[in-house]
Formats: sequence, C-alpha cells, structure tokens
Amino acid sequence: MKKLSLWLTLLLSGCTGMPERVKPVDNFDVQKYLGKWYEIARLDHSFERGLSRVSAEYSLREDGGIKVINRGYLAKENRWKQAIGKAYFADAPDKGFLKVSFFGPFYGSYVIFDLDHDNYQYSLVCGPNTGYLWILSRSPAMEASVKDRLVAKAASLGFDTSKLIYVTHD
Repeated sequence: MKKLSLWLTLLLSGCTGMPERVKPVDNFDVQKYLGKWYEIARLDHSFERGLSRVSAEYSLREDGGIKVINRGYLAKENRWKQAIGKAYFADAPDKGFLKVSFFGPFYGSYVIFDLDHDNYQYSLVCGPNTGYLWILSRSPAMEASVKDRLVAKAASLGFDTSKLIYVTHD
C-alpha cells in the first residue's frame, strides 16, 4: 500500500510540475486574465486533435477558483466539442501558475510563462512538460512579430516548435 501511495503521489505531482527552465510570470492579475482567449497555436494532443476555432473562456467560481470552458470545432464530425473544468492557483495568486482539472480529482499544470502584462492580449502557456504548449490571444489573429517572439522563446526553453499546429478561426 505504501508503494501505491508513493507512486500515485509521484504521478500526480508530476502532472502539476513544470518544465525545468520555465518560470511562471510574476505580477499576474487573474481579473485581467478572465474572459475569452483564442488558441493561435498548440502542440498536438488527443484531446484537441482535429479541432479548429479553439477558444477558452475563464470566469471566477464561487469557491475562489476559475471556471474553464474550452471549445473547438471538429470539422470531420461537423460539431462543436466542449470541455468544462476548474482551475486553482498552484502557488501565490500573483504568479501565473495554476492547476487545472477536467477529470475529477486529477490536475495538470497551467503555467503562463509569457504574458502581455500591459493589456493581457497574449499569453504563452505550457503544461507539466515540454510536450504541452499553447499560444493564446484575445483575438483570433495575432501580429506576426509577437507570434514569432513567443515561438522563439518556447523553442529556447526546449519546446519542439516545429510541431506546432496553427489553429484556423474561419
């Protein structure tokens, strides 16, 4: 039983960690982060495979957490897919490091490691390792120079940006 508990602890804590060289943003303001974000690019995962027009909507929950609604269009089935989750700060509330859950008690990291602190118009987000990466924007399109800078930053931190999927929003 001790081995099982240790294994589960290690497994679950691994899901709420972050890549070694990634540092969450400081001076994070959750109130400014709330609202709708559009996915500009992502690394592929089964839970988003084939989706276009992907967005995330963040709002406050009564328990102090954040309600997360992820939505995307699956063209091959001619339908929208939606997932509703919850997020909580994994560290101090002024750090861009949250844990998010879409499946019961299991949480994964949501690490904001680049952010437009002035206007909250773009963010660069990863999960617990370099296999999870998202570039988000407040609008369905992003200025090329900003996108290029975010891609370069992610690449410098060990993310395989050659595998990014650029999301269409038509």
